[in-house]
Amino acid sequence: MTRHAAPPLPPTPGREKSARPPTLPPSLTARLDGARWRRNLVGEAGAAVYRITRDGAPDLYLKHGRGQAAAALVDELARLRWLAAQMPVGMPVHFECSGNQAWLLTRAIPGRTAYEWLQHHPSRAPDIVAALAQALARLHALPAALCPFQSPLEQRLAQAHERLAAGLIDADDFDDARRGWTPQDVWDALQRLRPRTVDAVVTHGDYSLDNLLLDDELRLTGLIDVGRLGVADRYQDLAILWNCLGEFGAAAQRALFPAYGIARPDHRRLDFYLCLDECF
Repeated sequence: MTRHAAPPLPPTPGREKSARPPTLPPSLTARLDGARWRRNLVGEAGAAVYRITRDGAPDLYLKHGRGQAAAALVDELARLRWLAAQMPVGMPVHFECSGNQAWLLTRAIPGRTAYEWLQHHPSRAPDIVAALAQALARLHALPAALCPFQSPLEQRLAQAHERLAAGLIDADDFDDARRGWTPQDVWDALQRLRPRTVDAVVTHGDYSLDNLLLDDELRLTGLIDVGRLGVADRYQDLAILWNCLGEFGAAAQRALFPAYGIARPDHRRLDFYLCLDECF
């Protein structure tokens, strides 16, 4: 793919707001004294996310979670440390647990999200999709046998069933393709569509447009929110990205698989992983 520098993006309103800092341990209170705080409003799932700015210093990001969100930050830290030697990520600079709380401080990654690039430069969609597909192929090419993190399908299905039984699957948040379905309908579809084999690779687990950062030449500068990273079927990532691209038109979706290197996508497997994602 021939790359041409894209024009810089304007600020995107509605993605963050000024905020007071969260509860901090003494070590971080001293370290971040005098900083300006902005709360991230996009894609929070459990942990609260803040951008921290200080005069003359690089930006930082802080994730703060309690209970299960704190446990998820422990998982994310381990995955960041493993992945950092192989793919660009936000490098951890401080981590702390106290009681049922955890704080993960990372360096900011340069660039803007793939969502922002597509929103502001829709005419560049083919180049953007190609960049995302090539970055995903690079991640999936990492040696799965050397990855210490597993995301087995049996475990994911068990978690989905637990959420179904507990009434935690939100039907109001289903994608348009499953609008009007009940959580039980989704579970039944999972049983009907379940693949017989798993094409195991190192997956991101939530390869969505807001978790992928690109520079002005549309090169990947970082992966964020890697707490679900693990060995799983490649369609776990492909399905989420394909679904996200639907907001920008069918042409963007059609461009994904050829750019990734799949001539004939497995639509049954795609539907299965889209149904699985509805459970979380």
